[in-house]
Amino acid sequence: MGGRPARVRAALRRAAPALLLYAAVRVLGVVALALWGLADGKEARHLLSARWDSVWYARIAEQGYGYTLQLPGGKVHSDLAFFPLLPWLERSLSAVLPLSAPDAGLVVSAVASLAAAWGIFAVGSLAYGRRAGVALVVLWAALPVGVVQSMAYSESLFTALAAWGLYCVLTGRWAWAGALAALAGLTRPVGAAVVAAVWLTAAAALVRARRRGGAPPFARVLPGVVLAPLGWLAYVAWVGARTGSVTGYLDVQGGWGNGFDGGLAFGSFIRERLTGPAWPAGVALLLGVALVIRLYLAGVRQGQPLPLLVYTGTVLLLALTAKGYFGSKPRLMLPAFPLLLPLAVALARLRTVRAVTVMTAVALASAAYGAFWLHGSGPP
Repeated sequence: MGGRPARVRAALRRAAPALLLYAAVRVLGVVALALWGLADGKEARHLLSARWDSVWYARIAEQGYGYTLQLPGGKVHSDLAFFPLLPWLERSLSAVLPLSAPDAGLVVSAVASLAAAWGIFAVGSLAYGRRAGVALVVLWAALPVGVVQSMAYSESLFTALAAWGLYCVLTGRWAWAGALAALAGLTRPVGAAVVAAVWLTAAAALVRARRRGGAPPFARVLPGVVLAPLGWLAYVAWVGARTGSVTGYLDVQGGWGNGFDGGLAFGSFIRERLTGPAWPAGVALLLGVALVIRLYLAGVRQGQPLPLLVYTGTVLLLALTAKGYFGSKPRLMLPAFPLLLPLAVALARLRTVRAVTVMTAVALASAAYGAFWLHGSGPP
């Protein structure tokens, strides 16, 4: 038993440069947000914890589920659209510390974002080496919408669970992979992507064993396969029971104007921009989608491990084929960190001075954009 803490400490020391760089990028983003707020008359704390989805999470933490907002035009916004793990953590933390639910959400997000950075480093370094792992963490921190990682939102918590779940799949820790996938399924609907990674990788392991003439490792993979979907299924089933409908969760999402239509609504949205006065925005959207697809295909050519390709592909599929508020799509793709692996590997091959220059420039651009974004439209 004494060897496990020592291994954890050694892993933490190995990840320390990545975690320090991650923290530096995110602190830079928050400082830029605060400085922008001094000129705009908006408090950074309010922008990070008391607007958009963070308000819904805090209300659930304080009052439980049951709030519904009737909007003109027939839309019905129910808090049942929000998965429960983040508000549970907010409630638990505010019960033992003198913190409000929104402030507890910021603490959870800060801790979870560091856990996510560590998990991302672990995955990247396992697949492509330590320098690539560090570069992957910095690139994820410095995404244009990276400021969401510092908000009282569920993206950081979900990404932490997903990254460590994928790491466990890659290292054959199937029970842990299943448990983390179950927790991810209690955090966001896209928890299905982690389940898909566990299931398809397990199936591939069984097929490989059979082709090699060995005994299929049923006993080893079965705990992960069984545990993985339980969180997602439990919440969807609970919403169904509460609403009295098997399709209750889908109905709740429909009330928000969300759902899946194969990307038809998103395609129509882009077409409207291309054929109207806002055509530059339409061109930018097309280029953004093309870049995302190109990065994914680059990961395929790179030979990324199967769980990463399955997870990333599922996250992108769910994000790009969903209808609803289209400005949220970059945020919905935030957990798809393996998408950045081709860039991270290329960055890791540069000389240190050049790599640091590139990462610094990207971090500064991210901080400026994040401050601009949250003082404008921001995430929904």
